[in-house]
Amino acid sequence: MQSFELPLVFFTVLSQAAIGIALTAAVRARGGVDSDNAQRQWRMTAGLMVVGLIASLFHLGHPTGAPNALKHLSTAWLSREVLSAGLFVGLAILAAFSVGKKGNPVLALLGAVLGLVVIFSTGMTYAPPAYPAVNNALPATFFLTTAVILGAGFASWFAGGERQPLLARIFTTGLVVGVVLYLVAPCVWLSGGKVMRLTGQAWFASGLYWTHVGVLVVSLAVMVKTRTIPVWLPILVLFGELAGRAGFFVDTIHTAANMGALY
Repeated sequence: MQSFELPLVFFTVLSQAAIGIALTAAVRARGGVDSDNAQRQWRMTAGLMVVGLIASLFHLGHPTGAPNALKHLSTAWLSREVLSAGLFVGLAILAAFSVGKKGNPVLALLGAVLGLVVIFSTGMTYAPPAYPAVNNALPATFFLTTAVILGAGFASWFAGGERQPLLARIFTTGLVVGVVLYLVAPCVWLSGGKVMRLTGQAWFASGLYWTHVGVLVVSLAVMVKTRTIPVWLPILVLFGELAGRAGFFVDTIHTAANMGALY
């Protein structure tokens, strides 16, 4: 990747925040507890997805050709990502204007399933063989972690006091997983092949990486102290995830970077 793909940074992070909100809604609906204001929650979900999809168009040389991405559903994960993201945003818009204050458990479940498909498809899209460090399940794991953290964080804006402890537990668990994951992955890369080692070294030398990890650690410290999600904390975490995702694109090394050199 090795370029500052700002449109893709915004698309992936904002879409995963939207999916995370849908996932938390499904968890709460399964437990017999839905959002205090499901309609507002779905509107935020739809808004984040729409902004993310608009941002992604700036990555294209010819934005009007975006529908052509659907031509290769049988072979290309990018095509599957585009289709599943389109279905998810359609469902989110439908829910935003059709559910009542207490929500619809069926739509919540469908949103969660479609959201997971989007995350898996996006993870596969950004796990090509030319990037050995992430030619595995790590991108999907990174993206799911982002969805859980941001989803629980932003969902807390719409939940009443009795729902906050559940969201705080989900949020805190996501932060712990994120800190461990992002500290361990580059260490594992350092013990791999030449390009994987270069990736690990690039991540550890990156200000974007340490900004991301720092935000996760600070957010975890806040949660340990307060046991609740302050209203400003999801914004801080969103900033951290944007920085981390930019680092993902900038600092993950392509095999061509070592072309002609010894492995």
